[in-house]
Amino acid sequence: MGWQGKILRVNLTEGTITSEALNQQWAADYLGSRGLGTKYLSEETDPKVEPFSPDNKLIFATGPLTGTMAATGGRYTVVTKGPLTGAITCSNSGGYWGAELKMAGWDMLILEGKSPQPVYLSINNDKAELISAAEYWGKSVWEVEPAIKAKLQDPTVKVASIGRGGESLVRFAAIVNDLHRAAGRSGVGAVMGSKNLKAIAVKGTLGVSVKDPARFMAAVGAARAKLDPSARRDSLSTYGTHAMMDNTNAFGSLPTRNCQDVQFEGVKDINAKAVVTPRLSDGSTNLVTNKACFGCTIGCGRMAHMDPNYEKASEDRYKKISGGLEYENAYAFGPMCGISDLNAITYTNFICNEDGIDTISFGATMAAAMELYEIGAITKEDTGGVALNFGNAEALTTMVEQTATGRGFGKEIGEGAKRLCEKYGHPDLAMVAKGQEFPGYDTRAMKGMGLAYATSNRGACHLRASPFVDDFTRVTTEGKAEIVKTSQDKVSVVDSSGLCVFPAAVWGLDDIVAKIDAACEGDWTEERLWQTGERIFNLERSYNLKAGLTGKDDTLPPRMLKEAAKSGAGKGQTTGLEVTLPEYYKLRGWTEEGIPTNETLDRLKL
Repeated sequence: MGWQGKILRVNLTEGTITSEALNQQWAADYLGSRGLGTKYLSEETDPKVEPFSPDNKLIFATGPLTGTMAATGGRYTVVTKGPLTGAITCSNSGGYWGAELKMAGWDMLILEGKSPQPVYLSINNDKAELISAAEYWGKSVWEVEPAIKAKLQDPTVKVASIGRGGESLVRFAAIVNDLHRAAGRSGVGAVMGSKNLKAIAVKGTLGVSVKDPARFMAAVGAARAKLDPSARRDSLSTYGTHAMMDNTNAFGSLPTRNCQDVQFEGVKDINAKAVVTPRLSDGSTNLVTNKACFGCTIGCGRMAHMDPNYEKASEDRYKKISGGLEYENAYAFGPMCGISDLNAITYTNFICNEDGIDTISFGATMAAAMELYEIGAITKEDTGGVALNFGNAEALTTMVEQTATGRGFGKEIGEGAKRLCEKYGHPDLAMVAKGQEFPGYDTRAMKGMGLAYATSNRGACHLRASPFVDDFTRVTTEGKAEIVKTSQDKVSVVDSSGLCVFPAAVWGLDDIVAKIDAACEGDWTEERLWQTGERIFNLERSYNLKAGLTGKDDTLPPRMLKEAAKSGAGKGQTTGLEVTLPEYYKLRGWTEEGIPTNETLDRLKL
């Protein structure tokens, strides 16, 4: 119950598809989704495998609450070894695809090997087949998803696919499902492209059973009674995550011009208020409506369009309504690149959606390229005549087109900031942790977030810990290690359950355990969930250590460690990682070198 008890295994090299029983002991120890996918990857692959090797595996995993009546129970994760970082990668997505896979009867899909030619996978409950995707290769997500639905003669099929970014092996390529949602970070789409797998189409009609339906629905109702009237839900529904931009700008933690600054003078032109203000030539607003994922009572997704007179929107496919601006893409294309052109950043976001590339990594890599250009390390000869100055909206839109299709200087951008800056002689200008680009929080004012970036197992990430409230309250290193460690363990549980992380700001672990205990076999308690979260995080850490990462990778760029913030709440300060990291290691039960001790591994049954 909760789990379907089955895994679909596809060997792309041999073209074989088999069903096997879920390892229920692993499910009991790692819950599902992120945790269970990590366990399978750890057991079935060599951590030193090359990410684009056929020997790397790509795992799509649901949680025990995915596809149930639990609010926000539509999440799935993609687990693999990532090409951007060389570390374990777990990328989470919403929409409807994950619930459909679960309702088709599968907890997990394991893809191994490499197809000799482009294919897509069609799943209809317990029937699955590989079908030639030759006619779809070279096409965008926007073209492929409706084409596959038409081919299968079923508009209700849910599709997850890669665009030309994944085909071109852009190291931060995404997997896009339901046209507008994405497993966006760390290059999972590039791994899918390396396997010649274009798409996965799923139809599920079997439903999901729970252990105790009456108690489960009572727990769901109690959790919603907390979530629905909350200020957190109201803000996300009304403004999405975009409202965060005014907060970080006022506080002095908005990464600007590749983190040279922490506040951006052009915020008023691209913030949450700007997208709801009638300012387009036809009198409309950039934001058209919000949108919810499966089982979601929040609806934080944004749907937007551009000014009909904007020159880049001349083609019909860019005149439509599509995925709009949220905080992270608005930050990455806007302040990080010094750009305040709303149409340009909306267009850039459309291209990322259309061809499946991570918005955060693209924007932050562009910012690095712009700084390299301004100091003379990159020239117009390198860029094909494009001036990569901060604030140049035309450069942003040109480079996103090239990156998404693997052309021109876009090939260099597609390698990510770390490799780009190393190639052009300034590795210090890459705003990354473990090779993954920063989200929209400068770590000099937000010191908890700095520690979270440095210790995240998938590289810099704002969704693997939750020090936000404390960071916006206290500019200090005191207490940050405990907050980061505890919230990392909680998020590991949330991700593994199949729920969205956003309601976790309102729900305690007691709200989550009530649903899991009613849905799943076995006795689930808060104490058990806390240990499960800690076990998952330490398993990821162990994988990374075996892959060749060390405690030296738990760091931040020199700019964060040595250059003081110029303004805002953290003015005159650096991140303070030299204080928080040793405290964190001690709380984790790791050595001074960042290695879990035998006692810690024994306690967590690792």
